[in-house]
Amino acid sequence: MNRLHQNRSPIRHPHGHAGPSADVGRSHHGHRSLEDVHGTVEVPSGDAGFWRQWRAYVGPAILVSVGYMDPGNWGTDLQGGAQYKYGLLWVVALASIMAIFMQVIAARMGVVTGKDLAQACRDWYPSWSRWPNWLLCELAIAACDLAEVLGSAVALNLLFHIPLFWAVIITGFDVLILLALQRYGMRTIEAVVVLLVATIGVCYFIEIFVLPKVQPSFLEMGQALITPSFGKPGMLYVAIGIIGATVMPHNLYLHSALVQSRKLQKDDASIRRAIRFNTIDSVVALSIAFLVNAGIMVLAAVVFYGKESVIVPGGKVVEFATDSDWIRVAYLTLAPLMGTAAASTLFAVALLASGQSSTITGTLAGQIVMEGFMHWQIKPWVRRLITRLLAILPAIFIIGLHGDGSVTDLLLLSQVILALQLPLAMFPLLHFTSSRKRMGIWRNGWFLLAAGWASAILITALDIYGLPDSLNAAWRVVAGG
Repeated sequence: MNRLHQNRSPIRHPHGHAGPSADVGRSHHGHRSLEDVHGTVEVPSGDAGFWRQWRAYVGPAILVSVGYMDPGNWGTDLQGGAQYKYGLLWVVALASIMAIFMQVIAARMGVVTGKDLAQACRDWYPSWSRWPNWLLCELAIAACDLAEVLGSAVALNLLFHIPLFWAVIITGFDVLILLALQRYGMRTIEAVVVLLVATIGVCYFIEIFVLPKVQPSFLEMGQALITPSFGKPGMLYVAIGIIGATVMPHNLYLHSALVQSRKLQKDDASIRRAIRFNTIDSVVALSIAFLVNAGIMVLAAVVFYGKESVIVPGGKVVEFATDSDWIRVAYLTLAPLMGTAAASTLFAVALLASGQSSTITGTLAGQIVMEGFMHWQIKPWVRRLITRLLAILPAIFIIGLHGDGSVTDLLLLSQVILALQLPLAMFPLLHFTSSRKRMGIWRNGWFLLAAGWASAILITALDIYGLPDSLNAAWRVVAGG
């Protein structure tokens, strides 16, 4: 192994300094990100047309984007629209812009250094930091998976009236879906996720633009986007929830590894091309995620804003309150408020697609951090089972203890854990990509440097600001208060 490294010399850049190691795709011990799919997708030469090149590079950011449309986002977007109409649309837009900056930087690091973020932290930070970093990453991924478990379980409960407790257990078997997909390579996984994301988008398009009784005011929406304010009580707290649910720490590890599924070359022209197309991929995919999140908020604004309750079939009155379980309330009340039963079914189908697509990417992220930080390589089905059990067990325990009404509380608990982990992913990423030693001439320019650090500091500050309330709420979930 040492001989392998001795024989490889660093790349010389035109500016005369050494750039990142030529051992692209490997950490110091020869491990590669997602070994079974690493470098498996061919990319055309530089003289190929734009669309041919774009088709080769498109995909990693789409997988990452599902984390920005997961059930955790649904809860905050529905609450924001129901309580403040279009007043927080600008927050959704701001969160999406910050997410684009962070994902562009993560992809850039993967392309240039040939390492994912977990490998970089292991190789470039003191050895004592590996264990705490890895354990905190695993905790964040388990928390994220908890949100996906709940989303899928609620969708199964709404569609097929399966009790939530058993629906949570059923979601454990979706391990088989990913195992089946992994046999067919990265392109197949990307295609399935594209289909699931398209399902979410089509469902919302039909609900907002096709079904009766839903006519959003585009003028009002435009005004809300360009005139940011916290004009009503409680808006800041919901805004923190939206931003906290948007930028996910595991996505930064994931994106820096997924870009290496392409057969990347080491010359300057190829690196420049890979950075360019991965940037385009990130902007397009996360813009779609923004439209989906905005669609969720718009739907909630049109249907729920200004109403205190609705009578559902059977004569039951559903009250709307600040602590409503908005995912379940939305399903129950869409049919009577929109005048068609299809609205509720479309909502649940989109929620199921959201949970399943997020679960695929969460498992890949778990594999990346375990192999990157610890160099442990275990069979995919064992890895999947561990991650899913870590998510299912707290869900089963709390739902069994407190009943079905604790779904929103569990989602909140998962977001608290993600908020605590986020700075531990963002700051190392920015540290490495701002370094000439690590990135050579490809380090962040002044624009990405300013945008990246501003985004990281703002997100961290908002998370810290909202943390005391979130921790109190999380403790109530655990203690049953």
